[in-house]
Amino acid sequence: MPDLAAGCSRREFLRGATLVFAGALLPAPALFVDETPIALGRVTAALINVYAGPSFSAKRIGKQLRDQVLDILEIVQSVQGPKANPIWYRLAAGYVHRAYVQRVAYPLLSNPIPRRLPDGGMVGEITVPKTTSFHYTRENGWQPLYRLYYQSVHWITSLVEGPDGQPWYRVLDQLMNAEYHVPAGDVHLIDTHTYSPTGQALYKDQKKIVVSIKEQSLKAYFGDLVLFETKVSSGVHTEHVPEGELPTDTPMGNFHIQLKMPSRHMGNGKLTADPAAYELPGVPWVMVFQKDGIALHGTYWHDNFGSPMSHGCVNLRNADALWLFRWTDPEYDPRDYYAQGMGTLVQVV
Repeated sequence: MPDLAAGCSRREFLRGATLVFAGALLPAPALFVDETPIALGRVTAALINVYAGPSFSAKRIGKQLRDQVLDILEIVQSVQGPKANPIWYRLAAGYVHRAYVQRVAYPLLSNPIPRRLPDGGMVGEITVPKTTSFHYTRENGWQPLYRLYYQSVHWITSLVEGPDGQPWYRVLDQLMNAEYHVPAGDVHLIDTHTYSPTGQALYKDQKKIVVSIKEQSLKAYFGDLVLFETKVSSGVHTEHVPEGELPTDTPMGNFHIQLKMPSRHMGNGKLTADPAAYELPGVPWVMVFQKDGIALHGTYWHDNFGSPMSHGCVNLRNADALWLFRWTDPEYDPRDYYAQGMGTLVQVV
């Protein structure tokens, strides 16, 4: 009979046998780890870097380009910051900072399509990371136009048959005085109660909004009581403004909200299919408070609140902008495209 313990001491042999026996009692190692996404993320900048860890000082191990859709596996608050925005997303390939990643709810919604729309139209919100709108003319037929993004909001006027034979919505773009179309399944029609006034019209003089440039914050006051507070992104400071152009700093002083629109096209005002062009159709929950069009509004092209980011406006998270849209004056009638009048005081300090 061969000596099983040949080449080792009796103590080493017994120890090895014990480990083998103990190993037989342990559960088998997992063959895989569940890496189901908790959300999707759309890249909103031309390029972002992927890092080996949740830090800008970690090794760069890859990159992601504009409009790529990422599987977010985990949300990480990094002790290495940055201080104003310490949130990172873990991907299968590494970590990306959230500044230029728009988080998209997952799984995606399935949107019901009505048989008809109210006369005059209604508001609809994009529920997919991105979708392509099409413009129709008799001369050229259906041509691609703007990419429309998650949580952008649009004024829907009618239901038509699209270029694929499926139901599409016709969208009114007031800035361009144009109409284009978007797949109806990519749009959630928002119930008017969601954005109707909150019913404090009798107390207009008690309302005030204070935007702090230094703190990159906004507070909504009712009298001396702070009802609402959030981080914002104001205008990026420019030392030298080119002749004929407006400064990108948010103007300071006392203003009043003068115009409110649930949806507004901002940008250079061009009909283009170039996703890199400065065109922002469907900016949501817009509250204009200054003569050059400076406004409080929702934002779907960055998630870097707490740092200056804008061309002069005050950027808000969409949910925050909606809260203010409902609370501020002038009151908005959901049956109309806009509301005008001397409204809530806005102090930029």
